[in-house]
Amino acid sequence: MQALKLVPAIYYFDTVREWNEAFPITERDLLVTNEWLYKPYIEPLGVKPGVIFQEKYGAGEPSDEMIDAIARDAKQFGYDRVIALGGGTILDICKVLALEVPEKSIDLYTGKVAPKKAKTLVAVPTTCGTGSEVTNVAIAELKSLGLKKGIAVPETFADTAILIPETMKGLPYKVFVTSSVDALIHAIESFLSPKASPFTEVFSREAIALIMRGYKAIVDGGEEARFGYMKDFVIAANYAGIAFGNAGCAAVHALSYSIGGAFHVPHGEANYQFFTAVMKKYAAKAPDGKIRQLTGLLAGTLGADAADTGAVYEAFDIFLGKLIAKKPLREYGMAEAQIDEFTASTVENQQRLLVNNYVFLEDAELREIFAELY
Repeated sequence: MQALKLVPAIYYFDTVREWNEAFPITERDLLVTNEWLYKPYIEPLGVKPGVIFQEKYGAGEPSDEMIDAIARDAKQFGYDRVIALGGGTILDICKVLALEVPEKSIDLYTGKVAPKKAKTLVAVPTTCGTGSEVTNVAIAELKSLGLKKGIAVPETFADTAILIPETMKGLPYKVFVTSSVDALIHAIESFLSPKASPFTEVFSREAIALIMRGYKAIVDGGEEARFGYMKDFVIAANYAGIAFGNAGCAAVHALSYSIGGAFHVPHGEANYQFFTAVMKKYAAKAPDGKIRQLTGLLAGTLGADAADTGAVYEAFDIFLGKLIAKKPLREYGMAEAQIDEFTASTVENQQRLLVNNYVFLEDAELREIFAELY
């Protein structure tokens, strides 16, 4: 059994200028970023890469249509490296851009075209959530099929990952929260995964500890307290990415793609809507297994009795509820009839994730979660 695999070389710099001094950005680079990041961080460096601003191609999470349009426009530049400076959307797009992109990128996601690496990829995350810089997972909404689907192959790993807390300074508070919640759930799901090893568990545990400690400071001290913990959050997201890149995510992510794809709910927010319901289902089926260790990890920060699993997750909801709202799925626009539709879609399209469940969940149990949260 392979215990741990880490493909990208990982570098840490306090500032973008320090990064550019170590690894200069040149005219042979294609930089995919947002204008609000380019203006304060890249423009002052005086470098001249080919530049594409992702927001000009649409808002929200990546879609095959967005990837296709960017790939077409990228052809105007001559470049050897793709530099992804941004959040999960940009990193996922650039994992595909570093391949030989067919006319329709959907063909990569459906398996019609085999992925082939064509460019060097440098991933510079500017949110503290996805851990995408160290994973080979690239998610996109496939518009014509009406679903979100991932590609995860060796060719979609970045060659280099660069961590720079400075780039998080302008992150809106809600984006910070939804992205870091995603990192926390990455760490938790990978910890419980049957594919976890003693090596991945080290990264999962430390990510959980760092994020919960930072959240405690924010709950106690307010939104601005996050800036004192930004380095911790950046590193925690990376740790969580390493953990889930090896051990995988599971039912929480699998279920969340339903409302994420249909109603464009931010990924971390969508994950949180399902988190407690899934954990309670797990605990009911296998209370004396590894989930007891997880309960202990969370109980300390929450001030709850680790022996009372139900109380711990109730306390978790109250605690996280001070950072991010939890609401019925119907408030996002879900109809009651979609309980069955989303259950069937999850079972059909998300086996890549469901195989990593802490315990096996029957189709009927997945439906119960949708119905309970509706």
